[in-house]
Amino acid sequence: MATNPQAAQLPPLYNTLTPLSSSQHSTLGLKSRTGAPFARGLHAIPITVDEFHLVQRHYPIVFAAGQTPVPLALTSLSEGQNLFVDEGGNWRAGTYVPAYVRRYPFLLARINPQSEELTLCFDETSEDLGADEGEALFKDGEASDVVKNVLEFCEQFENSMRKTQAFVQELEKGEFLMDGEVSIQMDGMAQPAIYRGFKMISQDKIRDLRGDQARKLIQNGMMPLMYAHLFSLSYVTDLFSQGAAKVAAERADA
Repeated sequence: MATNPQAAQLPPLYNTLTPLSSSQHSTLGLKSRTGAPFARGLHAIPITVDEFHLVQRHYPIVFAAGQTPVPLALTSLSEGQNLFVDEGGNWRAGTYVPAYVRRYPFLLARINPQSEELTLCFDETSEDLGADEGEALFKDGEASDVVKNVLEFCEQFENSMRKTQAFVQELEKGEFLMDGEVSIQMDGMAQPAIYRGFKMISQDKIRDLRGDQARKLIQNGMMPLMYAHLFSLSYVTDLFSQGAAKVAAERADA
């Protein structure tokens, strides 16, 4: 078995990454999932460009402020809080669940740094998996349809991530990304609340595009994605209101 990467190198949600093996995990099964309690503390979820049109209907889309500006769906303005998962671990009805969450506890990972090959791995700490429980991952030493479906989903996610990386690279190349700031003014607030710590697309940069540049962005599909991001930022105020309501309710209960 390959050595698990250090915890600090693991993506959000994952506590371990173990290569799935028919010999070592022959009795492992995937339980039926009714919610996503594991995502209760996930306030920012990586998303792909293939999801922008769905995500923009429910969440603000921002870009991470680090060296790699990954697009993120915000589920809260407070770190460690997901306003879309209730105390029972259920995702809010009628809202889109990002593929990153649906993919868990599986993940395609490069185990050998000298190889481009990706291996299907899983988080051994996940409660979605259990010995002799749920739908078997292997039958007679061979991958079951469950594993085949999981692998197909993970491959589709990786393909979408590559498209997303290309999109972000084009944004950086065109210098479209800027430090983000959203001002939130609610009734009863003496001063507006300011949300920072992310990157966003500059509307001024779009406004100043030449006609041929704008046409290129429309033809290659980037412009709709850029506006999906910008339109979604209106939900930052909604998240602020939901967070404030949750705090008020908790104080009242206390």
